Amino acid sequence: MTDFKKNDLFLALAIGFASALMIVYVGRNLSEENKFFEKLMPYANWLFLIFPLVCGGGIVATHFAAKIAGRTLYQFGKFFLVGGFNFLLDAAILNFFLFATKIAAGWPQTGFKSASIFWGITSSYLWNKYWTFSGGSQKNRGKEIYQFLAISLVSFALNVGLDYIFVNMVGSFWNMKPILWAQFSAVMAAAIAMFWNFLGYKFIVFKVKAVETVAVGEDKKIVLEEVLQFDKK
Repeated sequence: MTDFKKNDLFLALAIGFASALMIVYVGRNLSEENKFFEKLMPYANWLFLIFPLVCGGGIVATHFAAKIAGRTLYQFGKFFLVGGFNFLLDAAILNFFLFATKIAAGWPQTGFKSASIFWGITSSYLWNKYWTFSGGSQKNRGKEIYQFLAISLVSFALNVGLDYIFVNMVGSFWNMKPILWAQFSAVMAAAIAMFWNFLGYKFIVFKVKAVETVAVGEDKKIVLEEVLQFDKK
Protein backbone atom coordinates (compact mmCIF):
# COMPACT_ATOMS: atom_id res chain seq x y z
CA MET A 1 0.00 0.00 0.00
CA THR A 2 1.11 3.59 -0.57
CA ASP A 3 0.47 6.52 1.72
CA PHE A 4 -0.15 9.55 -0.50
CA LYS A 5 -0.33 12.94 1.18
CA LYS A 6 -1.02 16.43 -0.10
CA ASN A 7 2.47 17.27 1.08
CA ASP A 8 3.84 14.83 -1.51
CA LEU A 9 2.22 16.80 -4.32
CA PHE A 10 3.45 20.12 -2.93
CA LEU A 11 7.02 18.86 -2.61
CA ALA A 12 6.93 17.39 -6.12
CA LEU A 13 5.80 20.77 -7.50
CA ALA A 14 8.54 22.53 -5.52
CA ILE A 15 11.15 20.12 -6.89
CA GLY A 16 9.90 20.81 -10.40
CA PHE A 17 10.18 24.59 -9.99
CA ALA A 18 13.62 24.44 -8.33
CA SER A 19 14.85 22.05 -11.03
CA ALA A 20 13.68 24.43 -13.76
CA LEU A 21 15.50 27.28 -12.02
CA MET A 22 18.78 25.34 -11.93
CA ILE A 23 18.46 24.22 -15.56
CA VAL A 24 17.92 27.81 -16.69
CA TYR A 25 20.95 28.95 -14.67
CA VAL A 26 23.20 26.22 -16.10
CA GLY A 27 21.80 26.73 -19.59
CA ARG A 28 22.55 30.44 -19.60
CA ASN A 29 26.16 29.79 -18.65
CA LEU A 30 26.54 27.02 -21.22
CA SER A 31 25.02 29.25 -23.91
CA GLU A 32 28.17 31.38 -23.66
CA GLU A 33 30.20 28.41 -24.91
CA ASN A 34 27.79 26.64 -27.25
CA LYS A 35 25.39 27.97 -29.90
CA PHE A 36 23.00 25.05 -29.39
CA PHE A 37 22.22 26.17 -25.84
CA GLU A 38 22.09 29.77 -27.01
CA LYS A 39 19.28 28.88 -29.44
CA LEU A 40 17.33 27.09 -26.71
CA MET A 41 17.45 29.83 -24.09
CA PRO A 42 14.56 31.95 -25.50
CA TYR A 43 12.27 29.00 -24.68
CA ALA A 44 13.77 28.25 -21.27
CA ASN A 45 11.11 30.09 -19.26
CA TRP A 46 8.57 27.48 -20.32
CA LEU A 47 10.38 25.07 -18.02
CA PHE A 48 8.90 26.88 -15.01
CA LEU A 49 5.50 25.66 -16.16
CA ILE A 50 6.42 22.31 -17.67
CA PHE A 51 8.65 20.90 -14.91
CA PRO A 52 6.25 21.43 -11.98
CA LEU A 53 3.42 19.89 -14.02
CA VAL A 54 5.54 16.89 -15.01
CA CYS A 55 6.83 16.33 -11.45
CA GLY A 56 3.41 16.79 -9.86
CA GLY A 57 1.67 14.62 -12.43
CA GLY A 58 4.42 12.03 -12.18
CA ILE A 59 4.11 11.61 -8.42
CA VAL A 60 0.32 11.24 -8.67
CA ALA A 61 0.61 8.71 -11.51
CA THR A 62 3.25 6.73 -9.62
CA HIS A 63 1.00 6.64 -6.55
CA PHE A 64 -1.82 4.98 -8.48
CA ALA A 65 0.56 2.62 -10.29
CA ALA A 66 2.07 1.58 -6.96
CA LYS A 67 -1.33 0.31 -5.79
CA ILE A 68 -0.80 -2.50 -8.28
CA ALA A 69 2.99 -2.81 -8.39
CA GLY A 70 3.69 -2.20 -4.70
CA ARG A 71 5.13 0.44 -2.38
CA THR A 72 8.65 0.20 -3.79
CA LEU A 73 7.47 1.74 -7.06
CA TYR A 74 6.13 4.79 -5.22
CA GLN A 75 9.37 5.10 -3.28
CA PHE A 76 11.33 4.86 -6.50
CA GLY A 77 9.11 7.58 -8.00
CA LYS A 78 9.96 9.91 -5.13
CA PHE A 79 13.59 8.86 -5.23
CA PHE A 80 13.68 9.64 -8.96
CA LEU A 81 12.43 13.19 -8.30
CA VAL A 82 14.83 13.68 -5.40
CA GLY A 83 17.69 12.15 -7.38
CA GLY A 84 16.94 14.46 -10.30
CA PHE A 85 16.89 17.47 -7.99
CA ASN A 86 20.20 16.54 -6.35
CA PHE A 87 21.64 15.70 -9.77
CA LEU A 88 20.84 19.24 -10.93
CA LEU A 89 22.06 20.74 -7.65
CA ASP A 90 25.40 19.00 -8.18
CA ALA A 91 25.53 20.24 -11.80
CA ALA A 92 24.56 23.81 -10.89
CA ILE A 93 27.19 24.15 -8.15
CA LEU A 94 29.89 22.68 -10.38
CA ASN A 95 28.73 24.96 -13.20
CA PHE A 96 29.14 27.98 -10.93
CA PHE A 97 32.75 27.05 -10.09
CA LEU A 98 33.65 26.23 -13.70
CA PHE A 99 32.40 29.52 -15.12
CA ALA A 100 33.60 31.63 -12.18
CA THR A 101 37.17 30.33 -12.43
CA LYS A 102 37.35 29.13 -16.07
CA ILE A 103 39.23 26.06 -14.78
CA ALA A 104 37.90 22.90 -16.42
CA ALA A 105 40.50 20.19 -15.76
CA GLY A 106 43.10 18.92 -13.32
CA TRP A 107 42.88 18.72 -9.55
CA PRO A 108 41.12 22.09 -9.17
CA GLN A 109 38.22 20.80 -11.25
CA THR A 110 38.19 17.62 -9.13
CA GLY A 111 37.96 19.86 -6.06
CA PHE A 112 34.99 21.69 -7.57
CA LYS A 113 33.31 18.38 -8.28
CA SER A 114 33.97 17.17 -4.74
CA ALA A 115 32.35 20.30 -3.29
CA SER A 116 29.28 19.98 -5.51
CA ILE A 117 28.89 16.30 -4.57
CA PHE A 118 29.15 17.15 -0.85
CA TRP A 119 26.15 19.46 -1.03
CA GLY A 120 24.32 16.97 -3.23
CA ILE A 121 24.88 14.22 -0.65
CA THR A 122 23.72 16.46 2.20
CA SER A 123 20.56 17.31 0.30
CA SER A 124 20.08 13.66 -0.58
CA TYR A 125 20.13 12.56 3.06
CA LEU A 126 17.56 15.13 4.14
CA TRP A 127 15.17 14.45 1.24
CA ASN A 128 15.43 10.66 1.43
CA LYS A 129 15.28 10.56 5.22
CA TYR A 130 12.23 12.76 5.64
CA TRP A 131 10.35 12.16 2.39
CA THR A 132 11.36 9.32 0.08
CA PHE A 133 11.69 6.61 2.72
CA SER A 134 9.73 8.38 5.44
CA GLY A 135 12.48 8.32 8.06
CA GLY A 136 12.84 5.93 10.94
CA SER A 137 12.97 5.73 14.72
CA GLN A 138 15.03 8.27 16.61
CA LYS A 139 16.88 5.63 18.63
CA ASN A 140 18.48 4.25 15.47
CA ARG A 141 19.65 7.62 14.21
CA GLY A 142 23.33 6.90 14.95
CA LYS A 143 23.29 3.61 13.05
CA GLU A 144 21.38 5.21 10.19
CA ILE A 145 23.91 8.04 9.81
CA TYR A 146 26.79 5.55 9.94
CA GLN A 147 25.21 3.48 7.16
CA PHE A 148 24.38 6.58 5.14
CA LEU A 149 27.97 7.81 5.36
CA ALA A 150 29.27 4.42 4.24
CA ILE A 151 26.97 4.37 1.18
CA SER A 152 27.74 8.02 0.44
CA LEU A 153 31.51 7.52 0.63
CA VAL A 154 31.28 4.78 -2.00
CA SER A 155 29.04 7.05 -4.10
CA PHE A 156 31.48 9.95 -3.62
CA ALA A 157 34.46 7.84 -4.73
CA LEU A 158 32.53 6.50 -7.71
CA ASN A 159 31.31 9.95 -8.73
CA VAL A 160 34.61 11.81 -8.35
CA GLY A 161 36.66 8.91 -9.73
CA LEU A 162 34.62 8.58 -12.91
CA ASP A 163 34.56 12.34 -13.38
CA TYR A 164 38.36 12.51 -13.08
CA ILE A 165 38.79 9.68 -15.59
CA PHE A 166 36.39 11.25 -18.11
CA VAL A 167 37.91 14.73 -17.83
CA ASN A 168 41.62 14.02 -17.47
CA MET A 169 42.19 10.62 -19.05
CA VAL A 170 39.50 9.94 -21.66
CA GLY A 171 39.25 13.44 -23.10
CA SER A 172 36.39 15.17 -24.87
CA PHE A 173 34.21 13.77 -27.63
CA TRP A 174 32.61 15.64 -30.51
CA ASN A 175 35.18 18.46 -30.26
CA MET A 176 33.59 19.81 -27.09
CA LYS A 177 35.25 22.77 -25.44
CA PRO A 178 37.00 21.86 -22.15
CA ILE A 179 34.43 23.59 -19.95
CA LEU A 180 31.54 21.85 -21.71
CA TRP A 181 33.26 18.48 -21.48
CA ALA A 182 33.86 19.00 -17.77
CA GLN A 183 30.15 19.63 -17.28
CA PHE A 184 29.13 16.69 -19.44
CA SER A 185 31.56 14.35 -17.66
CA ALA A 186 30.13 15.37 -14.30
CA VAL A 187 26.63 14.57 -15.55
CA MET A 188 27.66 11.08 -16.72
CA ALA A 189 29.44 10.29 -13.45
CA ALA A 190 26.52 11.48 -11.34
CA ALA A 191 24.02 9.47 -13.39
CA ILE A 192 25.97 6.25 -12.80
CA ALA A 193 26.32 6.93 -9.06
CA MET A 194 22.59 7.59 -8.76
CA PHE A 195 21.73 3.90 -9.27
CA TRP A 196 24.13 2.87 -6.51
CA ASN A 197 22.53 5.43 -4.21
CA PHE A 198 19.03 4.06 -4.67
CA LEU A 199 20.08 0.48 -3.95
CA GLY A 200 22.09 1.52 -0.90
CA TYR A 201 19.44 3.81 0.58
CA LYS A 202 16.58 1.42 -0.15
CA PHE A 203 18.07 -1.84 1.11
CA ILE A 204 20.63 -0.71 3.71
CA VAL A 205 20.10 2.76 5.15
CA PHE A 206 16.31 3.14 5.07
CA LYS A 207 15.54 -0.55 5.07
CA VAL A 208 11.98 -1.72 4.45
CA LYS A 209 10.65 -4.95 5.89
CA ALA A 210 7.39 -6.51 4.79
CA VAL A 211 4.95 -7.73 7.40
CA GLU A 212 2.18 -9.99 6.14
CA THR A 213 -1.15 -10.18 7.96
CA VAL A 214 -3.58 -12.87 6.82
CA ALA A 215 -7.28 -12.67 7.71
CA VAL A 216 -9.05 -16.06 7.57
CA GLY A 217 -12.47 -16.42 5.89
CA GLU A 218 -13.97 -16.38 2.42
CA ASP A 219 -15.16 -12.80 2.79
CA LYS A 220 -11.81 -11.62 4.06
CA LYS A 221 -8.91 -10.20 2.12
CA ILE A 222 -5.18 -10.69 2.50
CA VAL A 223 -3.73 -7.43 3.66
CA LEU A 224 -0.11 -6.64 3.03
CA GLU A 225 1.39 -3.89 5.13
CA GLU A 226 4.91 -2.50 4.83
CA VAL A 227 6.47 -1.09 7.95
CA LEU A 228 9.52 1.15 7.65
CA GLN A 229 12.07 0.17 10.26
CA PHE A 230 15.73 -0.43 10.69
CA ASP A 231 17.47 -3.79 11.00
CA LYS A 232 17.85 -4.34 14.73
CA LYS A 233 20.33 -7.16 14.48
